[in-house]
Amino acid sequence: MSSMLVALLVPIVLATLVFIVVLGKAAIAARARPSLETLGLGTVVSFFDTLGIGSFAPTTAWLKFRKLTPDRLIPPTILVGLTAGAVVQTIIFFFKLGVQVDPVLLAGCIVACTTGGLIGAPLVHKTRVWIVQAIVAVGLTLAAIAYGLTNLNMMPSGGMATSLPVALTVLAIAANFGFGLLLNYGVGNYAPTLVILSLMGMDPRLCFPIMAGAAALMGSTASIRHIKTGNLDLKMVVGLTLGGIPAVFLAAFLVVNLPITALRWMVLVVVLYAAAIMLRAAILGRREHHAEPGTAGITD
Repeated sequence: MSSMLVALLVPIVLATLVFIVVLGKAAIAARARPSLETLGLGTVVSFFDTLGIGSFAPTTAWLKFRKLTPDRLIPPTILVGLTAGAVVQTIIFFFKLGVQVDPVLLAGCIVACTTGGLIGAPLVHKTRVWIVQAIVAVGLTLAAIAYGLTNLNMMPSGGMATSLPVALTVLAIAANFGFGLLLNYGVGNYAPTLVILSLMGMDPRLCFPIMAGAAALMGSTASIRHIKTGNLDLKMVVGLTLGGIPAVFLAAFLVVNLPITALRWMVLVVVLYAAAIMLRAAILGRREHHAEPGTAGITD
């Protein structure tokens, strides 16, 4: 591995260790025991996330469909719960593909996404419920469109580039700052990163170290802040974490061929349904002026 990859992995691993300790203490204190459903959900979404399908949209859709978590807690819950899996993906993709990526582009995008995530972490807890619902609804809709365009072979196929011109590199880094902000609201960074870098001519395979690395470092650092606020579903977080880690290894090392297109169509339907429900809730909440602060306690 190059010195740049090592330099990036060190803070990711250290931040992850702190994150795991903070999460472990919070889970033990709250006696957060995951259900079989949450473990299964973590396994499924992390498995397909490693294949490039993404995990934020389908996880949000399932939580909304099953009414397992209050709407305002969904974004921080899935961010924290899916972070450990992203870290494992990062290590795998760094070893397999990271050495081929321009180090300036790789490091710049990861740092920018992390910075955006840290700035956005406290904002999501201060945002009213209907605003969070609207943002997540838009994110889900964009994800569904990305799934559909991919299946119809209308997504940018990308080029063979391992680096970008200076102007495009700056643009890609700036875009990743925005993706970091949106990660706090439950809008995944995989699909938009893949689209924008492919449009710029990058080899789509080389987007994976960037996407995973950004999600891992941003998730590890921002998740600590989310855990300390207490505004998340710890039982769901523990289930997503424990179920997701082994699934990532399975997808990365054992899977050869899967009907990805059919899976994306199924995910698209579920995601659109969840987006419609979330958007309806946001409109009603705004219209009736019943939105509550994001820091309000949960009522059983």
